[in-house]
Formats: sequence, C-alpha cells, structure tokens
Amino acid sequence: MNDILIVDDERDIRELISDILKDEGFTTRLAGNSDDCMAEINAAPPALMILDIWLKDSRMDGIDILKTVKRDNPDIPIIIISGHGNIEIAVAAIKQGAYDFIEKPFNIDQLTVVISRAMETSRLRRENATLRRRDTNAADMIGNSPAFRTLKSNLEKVTKSNGRVMLTGQPGSGKEVAARYIHQHSNRAGGPFISVASAAIEPERMEEVLFGRETTERGVEKGLLEQAHGGIVYFDEVADMPTGTQSKILRVLTEQQFTRVGGSDKVRVDLRVISSTTRNLASEIAAGRFRQELYDRLNVVPIGVPSLDERREDIPELARHFIEHFNKTQGLPLRELSEEAEALMQTMPWPGNIRQLRNVIERMLILGEGSGAIDARELPGKSEDSPEEGRVILGGALATLPLREARELFEREYLLTQINRFGGNISRTANFVGMERSALHRKLKSLGVVTTSKSGARFAHLEEEDMEEEA
Repeated sequence: MNDILIVDDERDIRELISDILKDEGFTTRLAGNSDDCMAEINAAPPALMILDIWLKDSRMDGIDILKTVKRDNPDIPIIIISGHGNIEIAVAAIKQGAYDFIEKPFNIDQLTVVISRAMETSRLRRENATLRRRDTNAADMIGNSPAFRTLKSNLEKVTKSNGRVMLTGQPGSGKEVAARYIHQHSNRAGGPFISVASAAIEPERMEEVLFGRETTERGVEKGLLEQAHGGIVYFDEVADMPTGTQSKILRVLTEQQFTRVGGSDKVRVDLRVISSTTRNLASEIAAGRFRQELYDRLNVVPIGVPSLDERREDIPELARHFIEHFNKTQGLPLRELSEEAEALMQTMPWPGNIRQLRNVIERMLILGEGSGAIDARELPGKSEDSPEEGRVILGGALATLPLREARELFEREYLLTQINRFGGNISRTANFVGMERSALHRKLKSLGVVTTSKSGARFAHLEEEDMEEEA
C-alpha cells in the first residue's frame, strides 16, 4: 500500500507535495477542503494522510478531520503540516493520534523521511495483526481420505479467485475451518476474517451489528461489514438471516457500499463473501424464508463439506491432532491412542461430526487417569460395568433370532462397518477381516452389500437402499 492522500487548501502546495511523492514511487490523491477529504476516505481509505491544520472554506479544520479519521480509521497514519506551527498545536495533534507534525515551509528530505517511517510503522502493525490472527484462528485441515482430498482440492481452486463460495454440510463438519483455509491461502490473507453467526444475533439488532451505527452520544460504531474491509466476511448459517436484512445484504453485494444505521454517508467496502448452511436453501426459498436473488449471489461456487461419517479414515489422525492441540493450549496430557480405541472411534456414530470428536478427546484427556495410551474403555458408552474381556453383549433383536439369521445379520453389519471404516477400500477391508478379496466380494454379494461413490469416496450400504432412492 503506497496510496497517500494530501489535504491542503493551497493548490500549489498540495500539487508540489504530490509531484515529489510521485517521484519517490508513491501514488497520490488530492483534496482542498474537508468535504473532499472525507469523500476520498469514504471511497477508499489511504495508506497515509498529509493534512494541513488550517483549511479555508471548510466545515472542519485539520484537528477535527484528525479526530474523525482516527475514530473511524485508526490504522491510517497522519502527518500534520502547518504554516502557523507552535508547540501547543503540535502537542494537540500528537495527542489526537497524529504520527508527526511538520512546520511549513518544510524540508523535502525531512518530509520523505517521516513518510517512509510512518509507512513502515503502519506496515509492521498490519503484519503483527495478521500474525496474531493466524496464531489464534489457524485453519488446520487434517485428513487424507478421498472425501477430504476432494474437499481440499475444491478449496484450493477457489483461494486465488474473488468468487463467492457457499459451503454446505452437517453441523460440526468443519465449514468455518474450510472458510478460514480459503482466507489464509487467498490474496486477502493479510486482511481480516470476520465471522457472522447469523443464528446468534437477535433479528432486531442484525442491521446494527452488520452495518454499524452513528449516534451523537457515541459517534461512529463500525459494524462487522466495515470491520471486514479488505478481507473476508463469513456468514455462518446464512439461512437464519432475517428476510429484511437479506435484501440489504443483496444491495451491499451489488454496490459494495452501505449506510450505517442512523447515518447518511455512504461507506464503501471491499469484501469477499463466504457463506455456509446446514439447510436445504431450495426448500427455504420455496417457503418464502430466503430470497432467490440472494441465493443466486451467494451460491457462485457451491462446495460440500463431508461429514465425519464420510471420512472415517481420518478419525485417528484428527484425534491425534486434537490431543496435541489440547496439550499445547491447555497443558493436558500428551497421550497415545491404543489400536482398540482407534478402531472403536472409527466405528462409533458421530452425529456431531468433528466438533463432537474434539469434545470427546478433550473430555477423555481431562477425566483420564495417568498418561498412558487411551483405552477403548474410556470412550463414551464404555463403562467399568462392561462385560469381561472376550465377551460381547447381544442386542435385544439379535438375541431373539435363530443362529443362522443372527449370524447373517452380524456379518452384514460387521462388514458394512469395516468397509466404511476403511473408506470403501475392499483390499484393506479384506486384509483386516482375514479374507481373500474374491471371497469377500462373494460374501458381500450374498449379503446384499454394495459400494457406491459419494464426495470422492466409496461407501458401503445395502442394495435395497439404492432401490429406495431410485423409487
């Protein structure tokens, strides 16, 4: 960023400064009064301002502009210049947030040195802010299953564009992590990532939260859209956005500008929008709860985020990642996973997806005893009253069946579980269960088990399910 806004009521001076700065490789914009100055800032905040204290025929003097800019755009460094310089004015300017104060007539070399230092200071602040955001909001993409690789490939295709992305998937499947991955690998990585939890904001406050507000008591309070300027705004569960707000968001997407609640000035923003939903938006549109026009604007690139059930191969790697995470962030024990615990986790139901897995790992690390390997008995649903080793508990339905039918039911469920555990890989399943691949294929056919592709991976299910879906 090397865009400098020069504000001075004397045309010769502002053009002289502009010519000098252009020779130094900067780009400049010029304003001769406070109205032109504020219009330039609202159009696009500059990287730095050179501001005269005394502005003839203006509603605001330099100190008033300084206060306003520092309130609304605190990251813009401002160098004050004045031909009526005195210590009191200089002190007042510095107290209000000016980077430096230079008297007219100024030395050109002095001005360029001060500008270079101010720009460098601003750059370092932005880099520090970026590093802090990356430290606290790391987008760790963990996995190696076919479904995960398909997801990651799709995300990488959209990182370098500015297209709007719609992420769909079950609750807890990692949609926000996917959105942060796009941000961190895009050309907006140095800008903010602002998450809007649509379901958590009261409908009557939605517009204030998004657009900000202006009051005489508090002045300007920036909304989330303004805070996201230059970066990405992420609408989490966009289907929960009130219908009245939807039309205004549609206008923002079209014009890239809006008016704060209670304000009159247009605020321009440069945003990339990523949204997510767990619902069927086509049904929401048919029910009149979501605008078709907004859906068309947001759904430029639809990407499905697979559930944990669709990527069971990744469960052990995800579990180890969470163990390391809680060890670093909370000092919890750095424990290993036993083979039995890994196998059980890959076969357990996970309706809460990755979020549920993370919570289970944290709970086991907090409540577990010692620092040895995590045993299968520590997983939810396992208790000290479990049957002795080598025995299993028969379910009510299984216990009432004749041996032949019970064996067939067990084999079907056992093989379905194992195939999905290994991501539909028949060879790995055959190796684990101790069967020849050809024998396993014959067994699956006799049991009515088939495999089909979904989200880049293969899944086992009963043949009747295909017939039901076709019907």
